[in-house]
Parts: sequence; C-alpha cells; structure tokens
Amino acid sequence: YKFKNYQFVLALVFAIEEINRNPDLLPNTTIGYNIYNIPYTEKNILYRVFLWCTGIINHLPNYDCGHKRKSPAVLTGPSWSVSAHIGTFLQLYKIPQVTFGSFDSILNDRHTFNSIYQMAPKDTSLSLAIVLLLLHFSWSWVGLILPDDHRGTQILLDLRENMESHGICIAFLKMISGTWNAYFNALWKNMEMIEESSANVIVIYGDIIFVQGSMRYITQLFVAWKVWVLASSWDVDTHTDSFMLEPFHGSLIFSHHHEEMVEFINFVQTVNPYKYPEDNYLPQFWHLLFNCSFSKFDCQLLENCQPNASLDLLPRHLFDPAMSEEGYNIYSAVYAVAYSLHEMNLQEIQIQPYANGEKMVFSPWKLHPFLKNTIMKRNVGRHTATHGGENLDAQYDILNFWNFPSGLGLKVKVGTYSLNAQQGLQFSLFEQMIQWPIAFTKIPQSVCSESCRPGFRKSVQEGEATCCFYCTPCADNEISNET
Repeated sequence: YKFKNYQFVLALVFAIEEINRNPDLLPNTTIGYNIYNIPYTEKNILYRVFLWCTGIINHLPNYDCGHKRKSPAVLTGPSWSVSAHIGTFLQLYKIPQVTFGSFDSILNDRHTFNSIYQMAPKDTSLSLAIVLLLLHFSWSWVGLILPDDHRGTQILLDLRENMESHGICIAFLKMISGTWNAYFNALWKNMEMIEESSANVIVIYGDIIFVQGSMRYITQLFVAWKVWVLASSWDVDTHTDSFMLEPFHGSLIFSHHHEEMVEFINFVQTVNPYKYPEDNYLPQFWHLLFNCSFSKFDCQLLENCQPNASLDLLPRHLFDPAMSEEGYNIYSAVYAVAYSLHEMNLQEIQIQPYANGEKMVFSPWKLHPFLKNTIMKRNVGRHTATHGGENLDAQYDILNFWNFPSGLGLKVKVGTYSLNAQQGLQFSLFEQMIQWPIAFTKIPQSVCSESCRPGFRKSVQEGEATCCFYCTPCADNEISNET
C-alpha cells in the first residue's frame, strides 16, 4: 500500500472537518465524503465510475446505492491520465470534477473536458527555473529523463530552448512511456549509459506517477555518484524492500510553493483507529507499523499496541506528516467546492426559501457557474486554480533530499524561484545548506570538457555538442580572451 495515497485521504478529511466546524461557511450543513481506491487500468476506472454514477449495484464500499443524492463534485488524481478517463464519463452527466495532480494541458481543453477544474498551477516557468539552477553551479552537461507523451515533448522544447540560449548541452535524452514495463526495460537497457555518462547531473521531469516509477527502478542501479534534479513533486515511498534511499541523497527537487499547514500536522498526530473506527485502513497500519494485534472478537479492535502510537512518530521515509503538494491541492479543492455550495445556497434561499426543514436538493451541474466563479475570483487556500483560463505562474521551493544518517529521508528547503519576484530576486539558493551525494566532497561538476587554460583556445569537433571541445594552443601572436 502507498502511504502517500493515505495522506490524500487525511488532507480531504482535515479540510472537511475544518469546514464543518466553521459556523460561517455552509451553516446547518454537514459535508460528507466517499473515497474510492481505483485499480490503475482503463477498464477498472471506467467500470467503477459507471457504477458510482448509475448506482446499479450496492456493492461499492462506503456507498449506499439507495441514496438519491449524488456528491456535488468529484476530486480525482494524482495521475492526469486517470483524471482524463474519469472526466470523459463524468462530463456526460455534467458532474463537476476537480483534479489535484499536476497541471496538464490536455485536461485544460474545454472542448474535450468541459467539467474539469485543475487546482495545480501551470509550470510555464519551470524550464527557466531548472536552467537557472544549472547555471548557478556551472553545470553545462546534463542528462534528461522525460515521459514519452505530450508533457515530455513540451518540456523538452522549453528546456532545449532555454539550455541552448545559455550554453548548456544535453548529454543524453531518454523518453520513457508511462508503464511499469517501460520503466523497467528502458532503464535497465540504458543502465550502462546512465552509469558511465560523463554527465554528473540528470534531470527527471514528469508527474508524480512517472517520477516515482522512474526512481523506483533507478534505485536498483544504485547510482550514488549522480545529482538528480527532480522537476516534480516527489515523496519518499520506501515501504517495499527494493526501494533504497542512498542513491538520492543530495537530490534537488522543484516543488510548488504552498502555505505550511501546521494545523494539519497537529491533526495527523490525533489520527488513530479509535478516533475513526469506520476507517478500514488504520487498523491495518497500526498492525503493520506499531506491532498491534487484532482482537479475537473484532478485527477492527487492536490489542497490545505501542503506547501513544501516532503516524507522525514514523520515520519520514515511511510517512511524512507535513502536507504534500497534492495534499494541499486537495485541501484547496474541498474549500473551492464548499465556497461554491455556500454561494449557491444563498442564491437558492433568496429565490425559494425552504420551509418545514426541507433539505436543498439540486443537480450537480447547477454547481458549475458557482465553482467557476469561486475558482476564478478567489484565491482558495491562497492558491489559484484554473478552468479554461490562465493560472498564475507557479512559485517553487527548491528542496534538498537528506538521507544521512541512512533512512533519514528529509526534504530541506534550500532555495526558491518566483518569476513574479523583483528582478534579481527571482532565484535564490542557500548553497551552504546543500548536502551532496556521498561520492562528492565538494560541489559536483558536470561538464563535457574542462575550460581551456590561458594560451589555449576551444576547438569544437564537427558533429559534437558545443560543450565538448579540445583545447589547442593559440597561434603565434594570438591570446585567448576567454576560458
């Protein structure tokens, strides 16, 4: 089981409980939720969504098909492709769908997906942010691992343009399809190339599914002498034995900036099987992680548990109690839906006041204008989403992955990037805080050719990258004016 997925659940529950305690938001109304863990195949995705929408059978967990009222909105993610499959079906019923994964241009196509709202900001300035990091350390020779789809094609165009204009060369390029077999075959097939490449810096870009898939197989190569630059949110998930952290010590990660939610960490500390007895996952976690045993009389009751057991006591490489990027998107999405319901309630009451304690009954499609207006005009959770319009440019935190001592699994903020910041303040880095991979005792270099010494000039070979050159003596009566 992926513990990261359970943090998505906790972010949802945290936001809903916070809203239900607020007397000024949706007064006299309690928000509820259903959670579905859908197997990642197109057949299963469409089948489960069809059952949910039609209520044909009553075997869905946590859902009573006898209920006449459907949820007013659906949250989906983190994979863009899963959200796309679900969206093709939900839009037939005009059910609002809010995604919490990485922004994707396909989902922003209003002709194809007219009921989808994306919470994540666009990565319009990500390629420039990466290039500024490479320039800061004079890394001019880097490898690229990208998804073999429209996202990879677009980021490659952006990266190539920015890299070439700043004199940075691509040492190698691997574009991998987003399937587990593709990760395995592509990475093992090119293991020698990755290991022996003179590029000490490798950039990996993609959504969380792609990055985790790539990193999972890279761990088996155990390449501890490369600096990995991850242009995506990456949360450590080491529940399987094959996933080792050592190769990623010193990695640099670009993560969308969001508000730090101390209240969420406090909430995580209170989560346990006794507080949420209807949660089927928590007893399994407590049994697995805290050596609890199930009661002989009730599999939900636990015995002989570690005193004061709490998720925040787990090592960070198993479970990070801090709210993740996707978790924050979920938190913002729930508030967007709540504000929209609140505005719709106010309008409905003005048109037709309820009498005799009647409950409001409405079709989900009626929520669209309110949700669109809320998202367009309100910074929900200090974070703007998009529905066919333009996102604000993303701000990034630059994180450094620490894994010393072994198993530490911490991500430490070492820098920031904001396109909208004042000139000269867009990119900042606290270099002294960065820990590098264990193979390096100082800042790593990643160049194809060392700079020429005075009295020598660059001699680029035909067919070679401009970063790769030989140093030849200057002719008589000539001097080199640059290195």
